[in-house]
Amino acid sequence: MLSFIGLGLWDENDITLKGLEEARKCDKLFAEFYTSKMGVSIKKIEEKIGKKITILSREEVEDGSMLLKEAEKHHIALLTAGDPMAATTHVELRIRAIERGIKTRIIHGVSIVSAAASLLGLQIYKFGRVVSIARPYKDYFPLSPYEAIKENAKMGLHSLLLLDTTPAPMTANEAMEILLEMERRTGDGLISDDRLIAVVARVSSEDALARAGYIKDLIRKNFGGTPHSIIIPGNLHVVEAKALVKIANAPEEIIP
Repeated sequence: MLSFIGLGLWDENDITLKGLEEARKCDKLFAEFYTSKMGVSIKKIEEKIGKKITILSREEVEDGSMLLKEAEKHHIALLTAGDPMAATTHVELRIRAIERGIKTRIIHGVSIVSAAASLLGLQIYKFGRVVSIARPYKDYFPLSPYEAIKENAKMGLHSLLLLDTTPAPMTANEAMEILLEMERRTGDGLISDDRLIAVVARVSSEDALARAGYIKDLIRKNFGGTPHSIIIPGNLHVVEAKALVKIANAPEEIIP
């Protein structure tokens, strides 16, 4: 059997009771943290569960052959930050397991997709496509994230931006610089110094942070430790605007 268990967003206490029980029942535990990082070491999670956890590389998870071989003989689990089915790789691995006659089970965890909206007081059904911001590399500077944000904006929808985690987690400041460079290369007028954005940091931790304002005011701010995520609001309902002001210190002028 192959179980997929979400660990939540920050520390060893974010796992659900159901997830904890499932992990403790497994013969072997594996984990990957290339899709998302957590705020504590693997040792803390091992102590909480009471079992040794083997950390896998991206290549090992994408190949999947070792996991499937183990699941044919044992009850194993793949632990991931957030919700385990947020990554396409995990969905493909589950499909391959089913095709081989291996039982599968999903224990969901708190996802940044819902938690970021909740922390800021934004309505989750008003979010469009989730966008990933990767670091430019040599001649590699993709503009597809900009196009996705633009499509969301055309429909009045909010955009959640998930930031690169390799080789180290990207800060919101770095992401803002990349967004402004995308604007310079496209010139579509979507991202400017006066664009309203929101930043969330260390979601689910005791010092979780939510800030909103204009890029020109936030780009030099210190948001503390990672992980960071950015939300680019679309059309704001009056309650959403008030929430950004009261919760995230956005300028009061955004309230219609």
